[in-house]
Amino acid sequence: MSAIEELVAEFAKLPGIGRKTAQRLTYFLLKQPREEVGRLSQAVAALTERVHACSRCGDLTEADPCAICTDPRRDAGLVCVVEEASDVAAIERSGEYRGLYHVLGGRLSPLDGVGPDALNLPALLARLADGAAVREVIVATNPSVEGEATAHYVERALRQAAPGVAVSRLARGLPVGGELEYADGETIAQAFTARRAFPGGGGDGVTE
Repeated sequence: MSAIEELVAEFAKLPGIGRKTAQRLTYFLLKQPREEVGRLSQAVAALTERVHACSRCGDLTEADPCAICTDPRRDAGLVCVVEEASDVAAIERSGEYRGLYHVLGGRLSPLDGVGPDALNLPALLARLADGAAVREVIVATNPSVEGEATAHYVERALRQAAPGVAVSRLARGLPVGGELEYADGETIAQAFTARRAFPGGGGDGVTE
């Protein structure tokens, strides 16, 4: 395989990038000065060298613990559970939420071979069992079939491990089948404001 074909194949592995777009990107880079292409290569390499998961919440960070976990201005009584680190960035853009996070690192998808063992849920349960003063866990998985299944699995696990903690779910504002990562800030803020408690108990319900 030629160097061009190899790079096209690598670009085509990226989400939302088809082969034609991958070819355009490859030929664009070939027209750029060597030093600019070198900076891009260095930036990509730095991702794997410097960025890692926060040992507390699982968000991607260069410092451990991450800036959100160590920020004393955040409300440590609220923990928002999301599927991926990109969802943290989307929620932060809304400016509505001031609590902490927990990144699952995926969502349940039996067709793709993703089961409960693949989720970073034990770390969340350990946080609650470690004496953290958490009063509410907000489940902010995506409003898709897989996201809903993941939300209910997380909710059941939380009921068993921490029955005194309220568990809520993001409500209206997020379209069914949509992705949290691509929602605008106002939509996410509305979903947080109108979040609803999971039916069936535990804690004092939704807190504001």
